[in-house]
Amino acid sequence: MISSWRKRKAARRAAKKHDSGKNTSMELKIPDHYRCPISLDLMKDPVTLSSGMTYDRESIEAWFKAGNTTCPITNRVLRNLEPIPNHAIRSMIQDWCVEKRSYGIERIPTPRIPITSVEVSEILSKIEAADEQECLELVVKMRSLAKESERNKRCIVENGAGRVLSSKFEAFSLDSIDKHVSILEEIMSTLTVISTTLDEETKHILGSKSSLRCIVWCLRCGSLSGRRNAVLVLKSILSSDKQRVRALFEMEGAIEALVKLVKEPICPTTTKASLLAIYHMVSSSTTNDKDDVTKRFVDTGLVEVLIEMLVACEKSICEKALGVLDGICNSNEGREKAYENALTMPVLVKKLLRVSDLSTEFSVSIMWKLGKNETSDERGVIFEAVELGAFQKMLLLLQVGTTEKTKENATHLLKLMNLYRNRVECIDSSDFKDLKRQF
Repeated sequence: MISSWRKRKAARRAAKKHDSGKNTSMELKIPDHYRCPISLDLMKDPVTLSSGMTYDRESIEAWFKAGNTTCPITNRVLRNLEPIPNHAIRSMIQDWCVEKRSYGIERIPTPRIPITSVEVSEILSKIEAADEQECLELVVKMRSLAKESERNKRCIVENGAGRVLSSKFEAFSLDSIDKHVSILEEIMSTLTVISTTLDEETKHILGSKSSLRCIVWCLRCGSLSGRRNAVLVLKSILSSDKQRVRALFEMEGAIEALVKLVKEPICPTTTKASLLAIYHMVSSSTTNDKDDVTKRFVDTGLVEVLIEMLVACEKSICEKALGVLDGICNSNEGREKAYENALTMPVLVKKLLRVSDLSTEFSVSIMWKLGKNETSDERGVIFEAVELGAFQKMLLLLQVGTTEKTKENATHLLKLMNLYRNRVECIDSSDFKDLKRQF
């Protein structure tokens, strides 16, 4: 009896294995009406156009992004390019996936429905008319929607969110910064989320005197996130207007707040934005106020911080730090402070041909500004540059090619270095162990 039971069990197991092999060998066919007509893949987020045809959202949005305004199948010009979610087809596809799970098909999750232009316009209209508390809730909601997807972010920007948010920012800053600090920080946070590059109208509003004063206040007294968002906004609005740069320079505490973000970094993004804002201030100064601008930055101890930072930093920060140092060295005070630092020439020579073309150009420019006025035959920056191996690097730089200005500066430096070339023994420019730091 036991033997017979074992035989029946073995037979059932064999039959099940046979059926399983049969099933896995069968080809799974996806129903045609579940496939996207463009990609021919199973639709994950089916949407229907005004032409009545259904496509996968990702495929049809790529079609529109390429500049097309017609239905791919019917070729009819579409009255509205806003696709409508097809919940019925999506539900059927999900049910089909559940039925075929034995084939390894996973159920497609229900996608988040993207925000529409109409919804964005409604939110923006409410923001324009809202009091502080309601405005705060709406701004937070808009930022949350922007974080959901790039499509949402694009839709929010295209419908004028920058103009509305910056106008509200200006209105609250005119009333009272201390009273409205929460909503002001939320608006700046949302502006940095929805767009890395602000449009000109938004920049113009944020560049007003009251808005700039509020941004500077946030730089000085705001929370960590508030200071971060303030400098990101500031970086964007300074890039195209010298008047705003001048207005910022004249505001009390602006320079000290920016330098503090470099000395006490919050994150790499904040450091880069701070350096870029300082670069705009240094490079945009006119001949009349150039010395005044650079002197104020020199007095904050920025030169020493930049040189220390250049010993070891990432490419993007290195380029910006060298750009700021190059601008500061346009003044006598800046050159004097850089000349006094034992690390200046070693780090400049080290950056030649090692980081990027831009870093090399700035390094050559700074070396030329420091060395061109040397008249003494004693040991100076040119002598030190030759000792660190700069002569060979300058020759190589002329061979590999560079900008005309850098080529000109390098040629002048080579003429000065040639006077010392046979009098010094070159050392490795990366060897800092015997150098004494003055800070």
